[in-house]
Amino acid sequence: MRLIRESIIPVRQESLPINSPLFVTPVPAGFPSPADDYLENQLDLNKHLIRHPAATFFVRVVGDSMIGAGIHSGDMFIVDRSLEPEENKVVIAILNGEFTVKRLKKQKGELLLVPENDAHQPVFVEDGTELEIWGIVTTVIHPV
Repeated sequence: MRLIRESIIPVRQESLPINSPLFVTPVPAGFPSPADDYLENQLDLNKHLIRHPAATFFVRVVGDSMIGAGIHSGDMFIVDRSLEPEENKVVIAILNGEFTVKRLKKQKGELLLVPENDAHQPVFVEDGTELEIWGIVTTVIHPV
């Protein structure tokens, strides 16, 4: 799975709040039940999804290496560049000058960038490999 540099969009500091209604009653995914006729309050998705606006970017992805994590080609990521890389996080990495999306793992003290699709191989970060963890994926947005 790769990223297209032109698809990296910064979050604007002066963005207007996106206030949408938030229902009190959750919607069951199983057997239907009657819903309440009132709203709890307004939900601002910026406040809910973006913790560090100055370090947050929207990124569109291309490819199928992360489909096992529910990430599909064309999905949009919310990426926070202020977060520290941690094992098992989905990261945006620059590997030898190329953007990629993988899960960060450690194996016997060595770093790996692991896809979530058996058709792709893990990338062992060996000596001489140029690696920069560009940001941490905090949210995946995709149509249903």
